[in-house]
Amino acid sequence: MTDDHTPAEVDGDIAHEAADGGPDSGLEAMLDKLQAENAALREQVLRVAADAENSKRRAEREANDARAYAIQKFAKDLLGVADNLSRALQHAPRDDADQVVKNFLTGIELTETALAGAFERNGLTKVDPDQGDKFDPHLHQAMMEQPAEGVEPGAIVQVMQAGYELMGRIVRPALVIVAAKGPAATSGYANGGGAAGGGAVDTKA
Repeated sequence: MTDDHTPAEVDGDIAHEAADGGPDSGLEAMLDKLQAENAALREQVLRVAADAENSKRRAEREANDARAYAIQKFAKDLLGVADNLSRALQHAPRDDADQVVKNFLTGIELTETALAGAFERNGLTKVDPDQGDKFDPHLHQAMMEQPAEGVEPGAIVQVMQAGYELMGRIVRPALVIVAAKGPAATSGYANGGGAAGGGAVDTKA
């Protein structure tokens, strides 16, 4: 034979490689290592992508909150205007036959309607519970309690001043009178506290 190795030598080399694990064993080890590195890199990429998505959502939420509540201070300033218009209509001389007075009242009503529409379009809604509604410390502030027939104890008897909420967040709680829970009525609730359960209300932006 003209080859560099005799058949006996070739067989010996194969046997030696087999004893050492051979080239296939080395490839399998390298493949396992690469697969492990690939899995680690994939997990790292997924983690970075998840962090980026969370940061994006948080930034979007903060931006949405900033836009949603940017008008809150301005809205609070306008609530006094809405209150004055409402009081003016409540005490208006409806029986006055003077056409000038009637036209004046009509103008006030239109102004109040336009202002309420502007509030609604910007997400500012009125909190104006009816008599007998359940007292909600997140929406209402109890100013006093009094005995009331036909109304469950602790329920709302009368609204002294309507409240407002902006995008689900209370801007101003409704000031209410609640039905007394006992035989004696208690007045002068401080900041909505007292037996009626007027808890703390978030009126800040």
